Amino acid sequence: MNFKAISAAVIVTAVAIQFIPYGKDYTNPPVASEPQWDSSRTKELFNRACADCHSNETKYPWYSKIAPVSWLVMHDVEEGREKLNVSMLGIQKKNKVKDAADEVKEGEMPILPYLIAHPEARLSDTEKKELAEGLEKTFGAEEEEGK
Repeated sequence: MNFKAISAAVIVTAVAIQFIPYGKDYTNPPVASEPQWDSSRTKELFNRACADCHSNETKYPWYSKIAPVSWLVMHDVEEGREKLNVSMLGIQKKNKVKDAADEVKEGEMPILPYLIAHPEARLSDTEKKELAEGLEKTFGAEEEEGK
């Protein structure tokens, strides 16, 4: 194959995958509940670093509308909401609220691909500590549902 044929195949494929329906739903379900945050600072840090995947208030940037990135974004939002969705506390059967602070402390959240695309979600060590402590205070009395 020559360069022109390969280029044409790549372009045709890039256009064709835009028609795959997965990753095209940019509507957020209604917010059914909101945590009683221990402080406005915890809520601010959560919204900055976690809310796009762990609430029903996802903000979809322009690049999230282009496949295959749209597929990755949709997958991460679906998985994030499945594990912890603060917009569905008390309604969603399984919310791993007890794990939230540990994930932040251990540097597992926010995930690296999200941080690359959202530098504002990078938390300093002090902010990570504040967020983890705030999550423990906010969710400490909550029991994990659906065990």
